Amino acid sequence: MADRYQPRPEHKFTFGLWTVGNTGRDPFGKPVRDALSPVEIVHLLADVGAYGVNFHDNDLVPIDATSGERERIVSSFKRALEDTGLCVPMATTDLYSESVFRDGAFTSNDPKVRAYALQKAMRGIDLGAELGAKVYVFWGGREGTETDAGKNPLDASRWFREALNFLCEYNISHGYGMNFALEAKPNEPRGDLYLPTTGAMLGFISTLDHPEMVGVNPEVAHEQMAGLNFMHAVAQAWDAGKLFHIDLNDQNGPRYDQDWRFGCHSVKQAFFLVKFLEDVGYSGSRHFDAHALRTSDAEDVRAFARGCMRTYLILKEKADAFRDDTRIQALLARITEDDGNTTRWTGTYSDEKAESLKQHSFDRAALALRGQPYEELDQLVVELLLGVR
Repeated sequence: MADRYQPRPEHKFTFGLWTVGNTGRDPFGKPVRDALSPVEIVHLLADVGAYGVNFHDNDLVPIDATSGERERIVSSFKRALEDTGLCVPMATTDLYSESVFRDGAFTSNDPKVRAYALQKAMRGIDLGAELGAKVYVFWGGREGTETDAGKNPLDASRWFREALNFLCEYNISHGYGMNFALEAKPNEPRGDLYLPTTGAMLGFISTLDHPEMVGVNPEVAHEQMAGLNFMHAVAQAWDAGKLFHIDLNDQNGPRYDQDWRFGCHSVKQAFFLVKFLEDVGYSGSRHFDAHALRTSDAEDVRAFARGCMRTYLILKEKADAFRDDTRIQALLARITEDDGNTTRWTGTYSDEKAESLKQHSFDRAALALRGQPYEELDQLVVELLLGVR
């Protein structure tokens, strides 16, 4: 019998070169796995059933590569994509790992660094466009401070805005048709990062010259690092029409950025996220920005990649079961029961509606008596996820 949790192209599962290609190095330890070439990573992802592969500019082309080396690398990568059928839905620029960006890229106090960051981003956008990417992500890993003595946040906001406005015009001028997606994170590697949450990014986008071109790329771990509910951030982005991309992984609360396998820790939160994405019909990539554990060998990295996709599909099936569960749906109907008596005050405002509502006498004591069976409903969700429903 066919495995119903086998990924298929329509699921749009993607990984970055930096994810399955992670060598297990961390701030306290050296690499424990051999580095894989971009071509090897493409074939690995094809073997485990992924739909696409994403990259930072220098994941693919080393920063000091000559034009001839760049051509050979990109040509080999294109052949691997053709051989495997994988695509490149998203690309991004590394504006954080090089020493030149130690005080930020677009928000560096040094105008030459800001200009270099723009140059690097334009070249990265060119590379992404050449390989078919339609979404370009900006994560400002160094856009922040450790001390507010040295940088004015209003200057930083202005510089960041100017950079994005410039790159939007570049995108238009070259006819790339890309959408830009901004990725928030509260801290790490800087002590404090500017625009630390998805909500902050949404507010900032409204100040740009081309807000229609710019959305967000929320990440599970990044919102949870701030102690926030990730699904709520995703819902806000969706409601604003700005969910252009999404990074899936897992995290154990407000700690360092753990980037664990999707669903490996916070199963209930992952369920409600998957349920939301499937309920609203999100059609973009499901990108796994996660890393295998440092204890993993090469084969276990494959198990990690398969596990991310398999968990998503299992939770998708559970979301279907939630919608089909008559007891759960009966409770939801009871919770949201509406006798229709308030419809006269809903919808578009009018003076008549406002005056009628002001004059109405509510039985506050009776309203306060109505409880909601959230304990019972939540227990049914737990039983559903534990496989006893």
